[in-house]
Amino acid sequence: MPARATPTHPFAQNGRPLILGHRGTAGHLPENTLPSFQQAVDWGVDGLELDIHLTADGVLVVCHDEFVDRTTNGRGLIKEKTLAELKQLDAGYHWTSDGGQTFPFRGQGFTIPTLEEVFAAFPERWINIDMKQQEPPLIRPFIDLIHRYGREQDVMVGSFHAAAVDAFRRGLPEAASVASLPETRRLFILSRLGLGRLYGGGGQAVQPSEYNGRLHVVTPRFIQAVHRCGLALHVWTVNDPADMQRLAAWGVDGLITDYPDRALRLFGRLL
Repeated sequence: MPARATPTHPFAQNGRPLILGHRGTAGHLPENTLPSFQQAVDWGVDGLELDIHLTADGVLVVCHDEFVDRTTNGRGLIKEKTLAELKQLDAGYHWTSDGGQTFPFRGQGFTIPTLEEVFAAFPERWINIDMKQQEPPLIRPFIDLIHRYGREQDVMVGSFHAAAVDAFRRGLPEAASVASLPETRRLFILSRLGLGRLYGGGGQAVQPSEYNGRLHVVTPRFIQAVHRCGLALHVWTVNDPADMQRLAAWGVDGLITDYPDRALRLFGRLL
């Protein structure tokens, strides 16, 4: 098994992978809602994974898409709506586990939470935060909120926008961050050439999916290269117990999953 990373943040542990609830427990409850996060915490996850946007009136809210259409009964861009408008929407409206035959959470009080509500509700869980919105910038209010709740040491922050990752690192260098897409690509290419030691990028963790199209990204060789750089490796989104078992045997540091109960049960940790 490849040697594991020894990070200065609580994002890797020797001997077993950390379990991160993807948008809470998106396979069981409406994603990115407080009940979804609470269920994941009740089951014993190590951390929560979520996504943030900024409202028209400058409030950070937790939602994956820039539009509310897929997850709520509303329409339109988050950045064009106030928090009050977003709070009127039913965040459980479209959730279904049977291909749309039933929608069990419609009208059950699920709402889009603010990031502040999540920080307040789960002070003892570290949180993996994906900055989805690029314009208008959300870095300053995001950093201010982290400071207000003293979460500098128990958040890990990433984005598909490399500029956002760079801006966050400049603004809050003491907090952990995820390797940007260009950094991840660079490390992957270098690992294929046996030159992973030349990485020279930032962050405390790399968080790829196992496959990028037909390209197999997360392999034992890549895991070893990541660890030799002193980084942790978390894989998303892993929902099959067989895949969880295989990746754990290869030495990954974290599994991001819609079904954290499956992972916790597999490793004998379900509460």
